[in-house]
Amino acid sequence: MERTVHAPARRAAALCLCLLLLAGCAGPGAAQSRPAETELFAMDTYMHLRAWGPEAEAALAELSAMLQRLDGQLSVTDPGSEIWAVNHADGAPTALSGDAFTLLSRTLDFCAGTRGALDVTLYPVSRAWGFTTGDYRVPDPEELARLLPLVDCSAVTLDADARTVTLPPGAELDLGAAAKGYAGALAAELLARRGVRAAMLDLGSSTICLTGRKPDGSDWRIAVQDPEDPAAYAGVIACGPGSICTSGGYERYFIAEDGAVCWHILDPSTGRPAKAGLLSVTVLCPDALTGDLLSTALFVMGPERAADWWRAHGGFECILIDENRNILVTEGAADRFTPMGAYTHAELTVIGREE
Repeated sequence: MERTVHAPARRAAALCLCLLLLAGCAGPGAAQSRPAETELFAMDTYMHLRAWGPEAEAALAELSAMLQRLDGQLSVTDPGSEIWAVNHADGAPTALSGDAFTLLSRTLDFCAGTRGALDVTLYPVSRAWGFTTGDYRVPDPEELARLLPLVDCSAVTLDADARTVTLPPGAELDLGAAAKGYAGALAAELLARRGVRAAMLDLGSSTICLTGRKPDGSDWRIAVQDPEDPAAYAGVIACGPGSICTSGGYERYFIAEDGAVCWHILDPSTGRPAKAGLLSVTVLCPDALTGDLLSTALFVMGPERAADWWRAHGGFECILIDENRNILVTEGAADRFTPMGAYTHAELTVIGREE
């Protein structure tokens, strides 16, 4: 029998640890200005929102309502959601709200550029492994062979005028790799409208969005979890406004009968857990949606393809931890990342623009 690791509890623990680290690094300026704070459960995770300023409390109330609304629209398991309606339309066009259509359109464009590293039509395969239901199991090869032909984001048809989406019969969408990032991008716009100049939004520890700098004017310091020890850190990033998005096999996994670790990040080309040599990927990016999508795609790509993607596209920085516990950091983040814990003396390689 497979042994289940309860991912929500692990994520909650990681969230608390990250918040403790941030509180410990708050500085004297932050102490003079207490933040507005709120917590909520949305998008299958616990979120902790903090903001400073006269409009902070009202902004967080508006933001909390927005997160709950998006959760209701984008959930793959809620029978009342728009994505559920798309997945059960039997190939008929389905109308979407503006947010759902925009998110799906942007995500499909991104998927098309990854050459198979990310595909939002992977849901039938992910469900077969039990990662969306909690009924964990290893699908047999014949089952995967039947499901893999359904994984093809190029077969999704969007009609921008009618704002509809059409899937081939049997195909299903899952926007889990993008929903929190999209919420973070909308949150940045909302906070700007409200005049909030400093905010830290922890949308479940894997997606952290920062507005401005800390109230004392210093950099934020965000912990990167040790992918092999949920109670420890691999390092700390000093950063300004933007997003920090992390994907790792430790977030949700189970142990198969043969002792294999089966994590939730699947390779769309095989339908099996992505084992390309990485344990975690952390992306620093101005746009949270791009950061969320990148962290998953780069994990599937593996270290060499991830480095090549960064060189070819730019616009972000990343920290990769490989299966040998080595750290690879793109040159733009090298002076902002400090290894710690078990990684204090790990081999650290700076990825440069030239190979």
